[in-house]
Amino acid sequence: MLAACVLTDETVVLSNIPLYEDVYTMLRILEALGVSVNLRGHTVTLCAKGLRRRKLDARLCREVRSSILFAGPMAVRYGRVIIHPPGGDGIGRRPLDTHFEALSMLGIKVDERRPYVIIARRLKPAHIVLSEASVTATGNAVMAAVLIPGLTTIFNAACEPHVQDLCHMLNKMGAKISGIGTNYLAVEGVGQLHGVRHRVMPDYIEAASFMTAAILTGGALSVDDAPIDSLDLVGRPLRQLGMTWTVEDSKLRLRANQKLRVRNDFDSAVPKIEDGPWPSFPSDLMSVAIVLASQSRGTVLFFEKMFESRMYFVDQLVEMGARIVLCDPHRVIVSGPTPLRGIHMTSPDIRAGMALLLAALCAEGESTIDAVEYIDRGYEQVDRRLRKLGAGITRIK
Repeated sequence: MLAACVLTDETVVLSNIPLYEDVYTMLRILEALGVSVNLRGHTVTLCAKGLRRRKLDARLCREVRSSILFAGPMAVRYGRVIIHPPGGDGIGRRPLDTHFEALSMLGIKVDERRPYVIIARRLKPAHIVLSEASVTATGNAVMAAVLIPGLTTIFNAACEPHVQDLCHMLNKMGAKISGIGTNYLAVEGVGQLHGVRHRVMPDYIEAASFMTAAILTGGALSVDDAPIDSLDLVGRPLRQLGMTWTVEDSKLRLRANQKLRVRNDFDSAVPKIEDGPWPSFPSDLMSVAIVLASQSRGTVLFFEKMFESRMYFVDQLVEMGARIVLCDPHRVIVSGPTPLRGIHMTSPDIRAGMALLLAALCAEGESTIDAVEYIDRGYEQVDRRLRKLGAGITRIK
């Protein structure tokens, strides 16, 4: 949504934005391009009328994966853009082939030498079949297609809630996108887009993380403005590990002292929790779910299909006392519950960092976590918010 502001010269106002480091980096990229950025609380006002640069800052690109989202909208709006390879977590290989294949079908040429020079040659609508249901590649293709006259169809599109939210925002700006929420998007290109005021949807990954923090420590929790529909869809594996919640007056409530027990599959088979594209269980919740399983009575197999380095953080959980077998880079077996003990550990990425923080909350003794800048990239003021919930947590500068 932040990248989409370059599709119009009019003002774009986004409210309810999360104030974590990846968002701040995206705002710095916009400012460096010449976009007017006015951030007040959780609302940002953007205007790209003064955009003057066509080259993204190399250092800022390396700090955030989502810098690649400027490729489509910048190329179609301004004719060209130069983007350095994006950064992001070291959770495995994350190729850009799907992005560049989709853009090339729309008449956007990509010089793959670094930095990437992306030029709009002969813009044309296309029938695109994405090689993977990539969230960011879908976003890039949609943001490019909305300003290309004619009908563009995108098959195998990602349909995560945040992709849907982007499409709804673009439609409010004057785009014509149908099929939102499915894996087949139809985009009828328009001449121009106008400004918009849009409220960003709540983050179901963050909500589930705080819910897990409460369950692991035996506390009760009320979550206001929770993305209830999203959590109902992806929450089956959490329920399979013993977590339960209720919804009252648009608030999600978890009762205290829940007894966690793994629900076996039919005929008492060991259950398997695996990730996949929406509405399957999201990869970004696998690390958190593994910690939850370590405190749930029973055995469960986790199968991480998408990233080959996501599971390596479990070595630190094993050192804390968890009974986990790392079968291979994609699979772990967890048997619980086992008491955890505090240790000195290091956050390897955003989601594993949050998972280790959750483990530390329910461990006996004191834990120290290094490299917490990873956690800050995806969670807003996590230490302050956990302290408000009663956690004994201190940030050491």
